[in-house]
Amino acid sequence: MKSYRIALIPGDGIGPDVVAAAWQVAEAAAGKENVALAAIRYPWSCDYYLETGAMMPPDGIETLRGHDAILLGAVGWPATVPDSVSLHGLLLPIRKAFVQYANVRPHRLLPGVEGPLKAERFDILCIRENTEGEYSGAGGRVHQGGANEVAVETAIFTRAGVERILRFGFEQARQRTGRLASVTKSNAQKHSMVFWDEITRQLSAEYPDVEVTSYHIDAMAARMVMAPESLDVVVASNLFGDILTDLGAAIQGGLGFAASANIDPGRTAPSMFEPVHGSAPDIMGKGIANPLATIWSAAMMLEHLGEGAASARIMRAMEATTRSGIGTRFGRDATGAITEAVIEAIERE
Repeated sequence: MKSYRIALIPGDGIGPDVVAAAWQVAEAAAGKENVALAAIRYPWSCDYYLETGAMMPPDGIETLRGHDAILLGAVGWPATVPDSVSLHGLLLPIRKAFVQYANVRPHRLLPGVEGPLKAERFDILCIRENTEGEYSGAGGRVHQGGANEVAVETAIFTRAGVERILRFGFEQARQRTGRLASVTKSNAQKHSMVFWDEITRQLSAEYPDVEVTSYHIDAMAARMVMAPESLDVVVASNLFGDILTDLGAAIQGGLGFAASANIDPGRTAPSMFEPVHGSAPDIMGKGIANPLATIWSAAMMLEHLGEGAASARIMRAMEATTRSGIGTRFGRDATGAITEAVIEAIERE
């Protein structure tokens, strides 16, 4: 029997509820394939920060390194801990330390889910550069509080960083329909984005079987709304990818369906899987959080671990659940009811 050690970081708000739900589903699917999952839970969160002064202990990264994967619920509680502290204290350090440079987010409508668009059939895989670009953290502020205060935020684009995320995008496109959309704003950002476009053209020669189209970010945002069915794999920088994937979540029915993976393609360290929706303090404790985004993330985790059959079981069970009308609308079904429906669908197979 294969076994995997999974680090669970439930985090804040609805994080503990959706992680618990996803873990139950993952165990059910893995058990059907004679796979064992061992959970090691870590209480790192904004509450942990208020108790200790840090989002995770000094040896947190090394502690996580010994796991096969990480399943994260949500991080953030802005009423007590600024988002800049929680983000830079936990999520970003993990992504950077483990070279999780590929943030992968699937966008499609599950059966029975109504999105805001007329389009009912689209399947977009957004790939966001995850460790540099506009979120590098380079910059600073001087003369704070004064009339001449200055704030500088510098985006960092390295050839190695841009090339590796584009290669990842090309490889994903090659495994799907052979179409890749690269997103920049090179008409306005004449250094970093022109650089990105140049590397895209250079790499395209190595992938003659992949059709590459370059879009400006504003044109891509419009296309995702007007013609999402025309897109397959989309690759973008950290900031642009962040914005586009929230748009992708909206057209697939909302954040309750938005899964994501922070991947180390080199597999030198554990990859991390998480829903996109955040901690949602306004619905904490109400039992109405949709766990499907986290369940989908767990399916992506199993796929990454090489357990494709268990991952496929979860996806089929989610589709059967939403097709029956359960979990398709926010607040109508309890977190527990949705979870039970998915597990029952797994057990029926």
